[in-house]
Amino acid sequence: MTEIAQRNEAGKRRDPRYSRTFSTKEIAGEQHRTYVGGRWDEIGELQRDFLIAQGLQPADTLLDVGCGSLRGGVHFVDYLEAGNYYGIDINANVIAAGYDSELTDEQRDRLPVENLQATDRFDGDFGVQFDMAIAQSVFTHVSLNNIRLCMYRVSKVLKPGGRFYATFYERPPGFPVDGHNRSQFTERNAYWYYRRDLRWVSRFGRWEFRYIGKWGHPRGQRMIELTRVGD
Repeated sequence: MTEIAQRNEAGKRRDPRYSRTFSTKEIAGEQHRTYVGGRWDEIGELQRDFLIAQGLQPADTLLDVGCGSLRGGVHFVDYLEAGNYYGIDINANVIAAGYDSELTDEQRDRLPVENLQATDRFDGDFGVQFDMAIAQSVFTHVSLNNIRLCMYRVSKVLKPGGRFYATFYERPPGFPVDGHNRSQFTERNAYWYYRRDLRWVSRFGRWEFRYIGKWGHPRGQRMIELTRVGD
């Protein structure tokens, strides 16, 4: 399996849930697809089409936060100029499973393995200033403190004027803090948030916040846009 660079800042305190590995048999059974939420083609194409509609150009550089097994990556690699797609995820093995099994040889030529890295604290520093970033179904699985960290760190690697798109499960202002919706909770995975929660944590990065809302996600995740403002 391809070796993916790893940046582990938390050491042994890393959440063991994100250390999942895949055997050859499991990859052949596409369990790396199921692990990142399934609906492989549908959500992969949705991400690509959404960002293109927001102005993503082939010459732009894109950071995929929570790239997983490259559900969106397989489409972005084809659309963007060679070398312009970058991805980070907490799990090196799931990235490698996607890189080895989902990409063609031609796509791997367009995506150097150095453009991918595992990070336990949203380290997106590749020595590149990005035009755009996306975190699809990341904020749905992490705490508000992790979202704050993510926004702060992505703001450091995006160009002024660059945009960061992120999805989340939203609940309306009148929804009780201790309420839950099926498997979505305020204090555990999968997480829901008020819109004002994300507006608040965006203050810890250099962001202008805009709520987009519905964008066609099959599970009802809503979208926000964060525009990187000047220093």
